[in-house]
Amino acid sequence: MKHLILIAFLILASCKGETKTEQEVALDPSVQEMWERFITSHPEFKGEEQPESWFFHNNEADANRLAKLVLEGKKQAGSGLYTWYEEANADLPSVGTQHIITNFYGKAQAIIEVTKVDTIPFNQISEAYAALDMGTTDEPLKKWKKAHWDFFSMAMKESGEEPTEDMLIVCEWFETVYPKN
Repeated sequence: MKHLILIAFLILASCKGETKTEQEVALDPSVQEMWERFITSHPEFKGEEQPESWFFHNNEADANRLAKLVLEGKKQAGSGLYTWYEEANADLPSVGTQHIITNFYGKAQAIIEVTKVDTIPFNQISEAYAALDMGTTDEPLKKWKKAHWDFFSMAMKESGEEPTEDMLIVCEWFETVYPKN
């Protein structure tokens, strides 16, 4: 439940564009269908609870673009503010946790599994990590810093805070486990 609260906060606190209400984020049947196909091909997960489903960002263009990058295996990381976990009294992501990534309209696109989690100051994010998060090798660190500084600035402004170069970022590495390319 803590993760649902955090994910809802992250989606609603995202940088720009149209946002969805709780009613609009109703579970699409494709989420359960994807999970059932996954456990049919991976029976070792048969007794596991269906993972949470969510989309990256808060607007259609970015959510769908990022889901496509996950499917292509190009996006293999995600970033959040450490303070968000503290404020939500939520645990940091755990290695082995799975999530069902959807498009903006909630249609299941992929299942990811967390492979590594670390907290890193904003100003110490590496180019290699940025490339995995942004899904590009074209100036990934420059693009990561701009996109995330803007995103965190807007989200923090709502609570009267300002970003700093040394703010802690929760860096979450993952792999796409279904469907496999």
